[in-house]
Amino acid sequence: MAPVDPHSYTDGAHPVTKHAALSFYLDFTASTIHASALLTLSEPHSGDLLLDTRAVSVHSATTAADPPEPILFSLAASPDPILGSALTLTLPPDTTSFHLTFSTSPDASALQWLAPPQTASAQPFVFSQCQSIHARSIFPCHDTPAARITFSLLLNVPSQLSAVAAARHVGRRDPLPSDHCGACDEALWCAPGRVVEEFEMEQPVPPYLFAFAAGGIGSRDLGPRTRVYAEGGDKVLDEAAREFAGVEDMVKVGEDLFGPYEWERFDLLVLPPSFPYGGMENPRMVFLTPTVIKGDASGAQVVAHELAHSWTGNLITNKTNEDFWLNEGFTTYAERRIVEVVQGEERAALNMGIGWRGLNQMMERFKDNMEFTKLKPKMAGIDPDDVYSEVPYEKGFQFLWRIERQIGRPAFDEFIKKYIAMFKFQSIDTETFLEFLKANVPGIENQIDLHLWVEGTGIPPDAMEPDSAIYKKICSLAAEFKSGKLPSEDEVADWNGQEWELYLENLPTDVEASQVTALDERYKLSESRDYEVKVAFLQLAISAGCKCYFNEVEKCLKQVGRMKYLRPLYSSLAKCSGEEKMLAQRIFSEAQEFYHPIARGVAESILSKHS
Repeated sequence: MAPVDPHSYTDGAHPVTKHAALSFYLDFTASTIHASALLTLSEPHSGDLLLDTRAVSVHSATTAADPPEPILFSLAASPDPILGSALTLTLPPDTTSFHLTFSTSPDASALQWLAPPQTASAQPFVFSQCQSIHARSIFPCHDTPAARITFSLLLNVPSQLSAVAAARHVGRRDPLPSDHCGACDEALWCAPGRVVEEFEMEQPVPPYLFAFAAGGIGSRDLGPRTRVYAEGGDKVLDEAAREFAGVEDMVKVGEDLFGPYEWERFDLLVLPPSFPYGGMENPRMVFLTPTVIKGDASGAQVVAHELAHSWTGNLITNKTNEDFWLNEGFTTYAERRIVEVVQGEERAALNMGIGWRGLNQMMERFKDNMEFTKLKPKMAGIDPDDVYSEVPYEKGFQFLWRIERQIGRPAFDEFIKKYIAMFKFQSIDTETFLEFLKANVPGIENQIDLHLWVEGTGIPPDAMEPDSAIYKKICSLAAEFKSGKLPSEDEVADWNGQEWELYLENLPTDVEASQVTALDERYKLSESRDYEVKVAFLQLAISAGCKCYFNEVEKCLKQVGRMKYLRPLYSSLAKCSGEEKMLAQRIFSEAQEFYHPIARGVAESILSKHS
């Protein structure tokens, strides 16, 4: 076997799937999808073919001929805790496509099923989250970003619900007997009260970008190719439409900087608060946490990041998770370039300052395993969710910024456009990028230590803290906090959430509880609507032993399932002894059913590490 990816059973000596025709019957009562897939290979193949699965029950495998012939298949009995179970198919000579029927598990790691009491619309809801290696829990596939696919998707849902997907919406119609292809019984597929939502994705994407959601979803137009969708009715839609009103302008800025927008539409879906990420860059339909709706349009910066992925990540994709910085470092750089144009240099500098602080915190987090401070870490045997961090984002950004400083922005802009045009709709590794860099910027390897940046641990000496007046002022005010000086109301008069976040992130951790409560009494940070501010403050309160904020910590952990907030709050509590640790365990036991399976696993690992 010639593995192409440490996180996939895909054999590099065999062809990969190039198209999937999927029919999904969504059973909300059983939290299960009954499904069929017609998979087409990149070239004919005979003999064994391996696909990735996790907790998927495979019912049948047949040829695509008429009449179909059965295909021998076997599913590994003992799943690998990270990779899941390999599905081995023994294909007849010169097979180009084959048909599978299967069902997902109620515990599928990519899916969260919400009962009506858990949603704002009082309707059932389901959404997918396939990054990094969770598409295999929805359908058997070559679940590696090295294997890009196109797909068609039929979602059979109750007629009172709507469905969206990261694909072109073909239409909504009554189910047809010819649709289900064995996904379930024909009478079930065509039962009264069901509809089919049909989607088509014509551009090849890595499997982790496969995405859909179904529930009580409404929408508002934002521009000619932008629309916001949300579950929760007019109030949420109105707030989201105000927060993201400038999205169309951002798309235009992105095109000016990085070349044509290749995905036709850029729509947004605001998910229920259990969504485990800030945003997920699913093409054509970005998924967002409701915590980005802050009321001051600053949440649009998360949108800028997901939009930037339309060029760096979706158009050019990392070949494996060991090359994840190619997605996230480039996208963080691109995001800040968009923000600089739309919101100004000072706002971009604040982003960079928050990122610099986060990168330094990651050095502390991984001080006992510095492998994960590398841009290209060795990931065999490692669950990507367990080591997900800001390193590929911020160290990757610093690397690209270092190149920009060396050759100048005009030359670097030309380089990025050429890079995107060269590799669009491809998945590449770090070595490919470095060779392209050296070929197009002759002598760069003599000016920057490329090996140190990519293979070295820690922060390279030629990385740079951002330099701006507002950044320096905030850091200076934070340094004065330990001596008892709170910022004056004049000094913070025009601060938004990002300024407060940067201030709180730079405060010393060994401060008195009385100082923390005094800060909150003046500025009500524990009540902030901006969760970046609220969580940064609550972390400070926990470390200072301010038990009066435990109720607010508990409320936060039970209301929002975004891992960016769960990880620091659970970690801060679990690192303490006695009451705090017991509080963390109790909150998790009561809140875990609210969390997406990915977030639940992360919280469990934090608590077990500090048990």
